[in-house]
Amino acid sequence: MSKYVNTISARLSLRKPQKESLEILSEVVELLKLQKHDANSLKIELEKIQSLYPTITDFERDFPSLCFALATGVGKTRLMGAFISYLYISKGMKNFFVLAPNLTIYNKLINDFTPGTSKYVFKGIPELISNQPRIITGDNYDSGLKVIKNSLLDDEIHINIFNISKINSEVRGGKSPRIKRLSEYIGESYFEYLSSLPDLVLLMDESHRYRATAGVNVLNELKPVLGLELTATPQVESGRRTTPFNNVIYSYPLHKAMEDGFVKEPSVATRENFNASEYSKEQLERLKLEDGIIVHEETKVELDLYSRQSGQPLVKPFILIVAQDTSHAQELINTIESDEFFGGRYKGRVITVHSNQRGEEKDETILELMELEDPKSQTEIVIHVNMLKEGWDVTNLYTIIPLRAANSKTLVEQSIGRGLRLPFGKRTGVEAVDRLTIIAHDRFQEIVDEANNPNSIIRSGVIIGKDIGKEKKQPVTIPPTSSETIKNEVESKIVEDIVKKNPETKEVFTSERVQKVIDLTNETIKKYEYLPSSKTLQKEEIKAEIIREVRSELVIGELDLFPEETNRFVSQVVETAINHNIQHSIDIPRVVIQPIGEVSWGFQHFELDVRNVRLQPVEEKIILQQLRTNQRSVLHSNTKSYKEDRLENYIVAQLMNYPDISYDDHAELLYNLGGQLVTHLQSYLSDNDAVENVLIYHQATLAERIHEQMQQHYYQDSEGGYDVKVSKGFEQLAPVHYTMSIEEGERNFRSPVEDKSRIKSMVFSGFTKCLYRTQKFDSDSERRFSVICENDPNVLKWFKPSAGQLKIYYGRGETYHPDFVVETTTLKLICEIKSKDEMKDEVVIEKAKAVTAWCEHASKHEKDHEGKEWIYLLIPHSNVSENMTVEGLKNLYQFRTETIS
Repeated sequence: MSKYVNTISARLSLRKPQKESLEILSEVVELLKLQKHDANSLKIELEKIQSLYPTITDFERDFPSLCFALATGVGKTRLMGAFISYLYISKGMKNFFVLAPNLTIYNKLINDFTPGTSKYVFKGIPELISNQPRIITGDNYDSGLKVIKNSLLDDEIHINIFNISKINSEVRGGKSPRIKRLSEYIGESYFEYLSSLPDLVLLMDESHRYRATAGVNVLNELKPVLGLELTATPQVESGRRTTPFNNVIYSYPLHKAMEDGFVKEPSVATRENFNASEYSKEQLERLKLEDGIIVHEETKVELDLYSRQSGQPLVKPFILIVAQDTSHAQELINTIESDEFFGGRYKGRVITVHSNQRGEEKDETILELMELEDPKSQTEIVIHVNMLKEGWDVTNLYTIIPLRAANSKTLVEQSIGRGLRLPFGKRTGVEAVDRLTIIAHDRFQEIVDEANNPNSIIRSGVIIGKDIGKEKKQPVTIPPTSSETIKNEVESKIVEDIVKKNPETKEVFTSERVQKVIDLTNETIKKYEYLPSSKTLQKEEIKAEIIREVRSELVIGELDLFPEETNRFVSQVVETAINHNIQHSIDIPRVVIQPIGEVSWGFQHFELDVRNVRLQPVEEKIILQQLRTNQRSVLHSNTKSYKEDRLENYIVAQLMNYPDISYDDHAELLYNLGGQLVTHLQSYLSDNDAVENVLIYHQATLAERIHEQMQQHYYQDSEGGYDVKVSKGFEQLAPVHYTMSIEEGERNFRSPVEDKSRIKSMVFSGFTKCLYRTQKFDSDSERRFSVICENDPNVLKWFKPSAGQLKIYYGRGETYHPDFVVETTTLKLICEIKSKDEMKDEVVIEKAKAVTAWCEHASKHEKDHEGKEWIYLLIPHSNVSENMTVEGLKNLYQFRTETIS
């Protein structure tokens, strides 16, 4: 593999399938002659390729052309950028021709190859920053021919981006396309100029679109030295017949993209115990539309909530409905925009796309499609009649309602492909944010299964009414109790008293001004978070300083008319805010552990656990059969062209791909572990040829198994030990965000929950000691724990930290968020409730050790400031009953590191 592959992959942040494709290109260009070819030389080049990739039976063009079949959403355009970067840097090739199948992809490619754009394909490649490529398009090439001709002698890189319609030789009226007409600047047509270039490389986006006779002929006429094809659907369809490509050198299918988390997870939604035969065609269609809306509204709320919690931009989802024809599309619009359909909620929020649209109507629709990702877009539903082709790259399509029977593998994959792209570039771990939902009907499941058998792209089902409730939800923001009580007290007591004494101040001390002074006070109080609030904020000199700062920040204006009342108002607001901060917060230190001096890290030597390894040799014909599935096989290229000198090297080479392993630092351990594995394989296999076969075919799996065991023996030491810094005596609580059922509203936390599977969707209230007016729980045992806290007379306050409120690090940078923080009259506790089966889980124990260490440092800080001791409780869910007290649970379940066997 060329040294440039890793460099380019790192700079462009290539995903695994993109990097593997680039590795293949590096092999290919060392093998092929990058020159013009006739029939005889082309045959020789094909034989060279077949020596490594025997499944390639034909280039299918008059030049060497290889197809990289990558699933929709993986990143074909970025891979084009990597291909061009590699060919220029390693081979000095300067002329590239990028072909688009339609206007949408053509415009997208121009944008992505233009410097300064958000998805610029060469971002991070210094060689293409200092020598920026000239972008030549089907719209501007004739105006710059003279400049192009004059630049042929320098080192300028030319990237031609054309739509196939600009170069196709079959043009209406028998005229040649303009690109084939004579240019006075260069003495030939631009097409002739391109075909004469000695290093022209052709990159074909959505290459299945250039397999018709005209497309094949015009590309052959270009005479490139190499063709690189990219598509998600490497087959030609003619009627009911599907013909796969014969030149696929790498395949990364949709099910692999889903396994690796590069796209959304498609799910089929249906109803529980549903029987389609009991419905008429009209009833079934109406039901699917209604179910689609239910899923859509649920998704909309979940995306809103995720935006609030994560700070990511808001994503507004939309629905794609696949109609039978244009008449059916109009009927659907009439239904959806009627008053009878969800009360007319979707009037003016539907657009339709079909091939009959012309002129302004089509332009307006395309513009609306392009703006669908804007949260301000009014469109929530798109109805299309087989017009949404490749290149329509939106990330906010979350629901598909297919109302037209699909019978084509390509159609199914590409229709679903429109919704697979992830809005944040990677999965979030939130199911609704990472899911594409397809509203099932009597044929769609069978078509999807047929198209992707044996690896069905549908991973899970969604039951409407169970997994997705029919009740309406809304995102809610709950401020901490202190925020609500401060304003209520200020307005009902302080302002009321001032206005009573001087009615003229009524127009000055408005609700908005009250909130502004409270906000200023809270911001100023934050400066004193490094010490416990109860010991710091009550000091008179601190109070006076806060009052001065708040008063100085106020806009003078009308307040200057009543200086005496304003000063009294600010003083009393500060006093009230301080009291509430003390009453409605728990002093939580921030513990930071930093190494002193040089840090060493690595993996301790250990005995490899190979008890369950009984892998057997693989027959060569099976290995070759895997290549015929169009997936790359490391075995074939290694067995034919490269063998390791030592058996251990197969494993060591794989282990070196892990980012936390350094060959220079860990070589001894790596060979020791590899040797242990080889010895084990030799103990039950017949000879070293069999051992080598197992190592070649299963090297990635075996290396992964070893790497997992290495993680258990990781260490990190500091020559000077560790410096523990503790800061922040208290932290003002931030608002929390979650969803709530509009119909159900809030439930009293003492009310038993009948259907415990729904508890995560419920919002509970009625607390007197909680630092928030309402809370959500992940389990009924958490709800019962809140009852224990409320009943226990020794508990002063408690709350459930939201993401980011209290982070404790364990392992190597992993973050633990505890279930509960509780303060009693004598203690502060972090409490975790786990199922009984998880109590001895390795990760649970690792977290518990980290929290216990955190509590030790926090307790020392508290002791130095006359505070309370921190302890950690790890409580089995089965023992959380309302007759318990927090002290009783502490006596039973305080976690102590020394008790772990």
